[in-house]
Amino acid sequence: MKKFTFSAFALGLCLSGFAQEPVNSAAVAKIRAEGLDKSKAYDIAYQITDVAGPRLSNSPGLKKAQDWAVKYFNEMGLKNVHLEAWGEFGKGWQVDKYYAATTAPFYRPIIASPKAWTPGTKGAIKSDVILIVADTITDLAKYKGKLKGKIVMIESPLVQPLKNSYKADAVRYTDEDLAKMAAAAPPAAGGQNRQGGGPANNQRAMMMRMMGMRAAIDSVLMAEGIGLKLTYARGNHGTFFTSNGASYKLDAKPVNPELEVSSEDYLHILRLLRGGEKVELEAEVKTSFYDKDPKGYNVIAEIPGTDPKLKDEIVMLGGHYDSWHAGTGATDNAAGSAVMIEAMRILKAIDFKPKRTIRIALWSSEEQGLFGSRGYVKEHFADPADMKPKAEHEKLSAYYNLDNGTGTIRGVYLQGNAAVKDIFQSWLTPFEDLGAKTITISNTGGTDHQAYDGVGLPGFQFIQDPMDYNTRTHHSNQDTFDRLDMDDLKKSATIVASFVYHTSERADKLPRKEMPKPAAPRQ
Repeated sequence: MKKFTFSAFALGLCLSGFAQEPVNSAAVAKIRAEGLDKSKAYDIAYQITDVAGPRLSNSPGLKKAQDWAVKYFNEMGLKNVHLEAWGEFGKGWQVDKYYAATTAPFYRPIIASPKAWTPGTKGAIKSDVILIVADTITDLAKYKGKLKGKIVMIESPLVQPLKNSYKADAVRYTDEDLAKMAAAAPPAAGGQNRQGGGPANNQRAMMMRMMGMRAAIDSVLMAEGIGLKLTYARGNHGTFFTSNGASYKLDAKPVNPELEVSSEDYLHILRLLRGGEKVELEAEVKTSFYDKDPKGYNVIAEIPGTDPKLKDEIVMLGGHYDSWHAGTGATDNAAGSAVMIEAMRILKAIDFKPKRTIRIALWSSEEQGLFGSRGYVKEHFADPADMKPKAEHEKLSAYYNLDNGTGTIRGVYLQGNAAVKDIFQSWLTPFEDLGAKTITISNTGGTDHQAYDGVGLPGFQFIQDPMDYNTRTHHSNQDTFDRLDMDDLKKSATIVASFVYHTSERADKLPRKEMPKPAAPRQ
């Protein structure tokens, strides 16, 4: 196992350039020794992924992982350990059994997964696959009375032959990439948090029309009583990216059983049907719904503050604990959760007695819209609808988040908060040998730090090496333990622990941006 070392002499040289923001070199040395040489990141990630399994919102897998975290935090000696409800989510769901294979023109198991929150089949079924060609609802008339119990596919111009890619799946940021981030201009006021923006208006309108047509077709298929629908899953080389096929609301309307099929297998069946060949498929899908407790929960735990004047102030760190169901949610986001849990373990292991209280949160239902963090922020800090600060709003110094895969930390997104730039640069300096040195004024979106940033609190997501997050693992069947880079998790946990340490110890809370105005009501 490779060990990372850093001499006290070198550390002193690095810190000399940022004397304006003190860095405790002795504490950094302890944190590095514990985090890099005695890491428990492997054990933590193993429990969250291999043992607990998929952690879809309100599923048994998420509940199992949450129970483990509560037990682990108590064993670690953390205080105020509890599950805290953030609001009502809806039904939980899990796959109990899945099997599907073509039996004609020859036998071939297919790579697929039931779509989240869809029902199972009525036992084992076997039928010819029917390709439905319909541009309008009227076109479906020719299928009336012919689809009961059948396995169907819907013709779509969006399904195109695969093209080879000659880019590497997994990449790390180059010095040039990081230099561009560091040179970025401040984000425009009221601008989008996510770089690049969304689709153009005409594309959005086209997508809305297609979705409307697809919903209408599904309604007809539901009335016909089909046995199973096959849909095309984005991805290639046996990797597919999954999603939900129905609402998780308690009063959601019934939908058809649906399999999301890997591109190679789907295209194989489609080519045969377009060529006039008979395709027969057998399948059995069993899924379960859980509606006894529709509330969503976050896992909360603390290292209490010890300074008489500062102990009521808070430093928070966290990541979302829920995942999708086709894999075990390793890079999204067992990686970030494991890093944050390990950071807490490091601080306990070095017997750190913080001035401010350090609080970790493992969020649920991030995948459905940052529900866990937004619910927590609304309850504890402020409601974006009125922007009236609650008691803890003034007490929070910072929230740190990790949710971009297994890649090691390379720096920090400032979310437009220029006042923290020099502070963070000082705190990164001891970790330049680990590749963490970049500060960018840019915003980044799609993670739980936005819940804090949205109510004027210092909320930050770290810059991470992309690895194969967007190409291979994010929401896919390949998002499993083996996609985790343990050295990267160790380094990230060590850096986070140091950031949390110094945030808890500095004389003042971190500077803030101006409080946003209340969100305008939707028309």
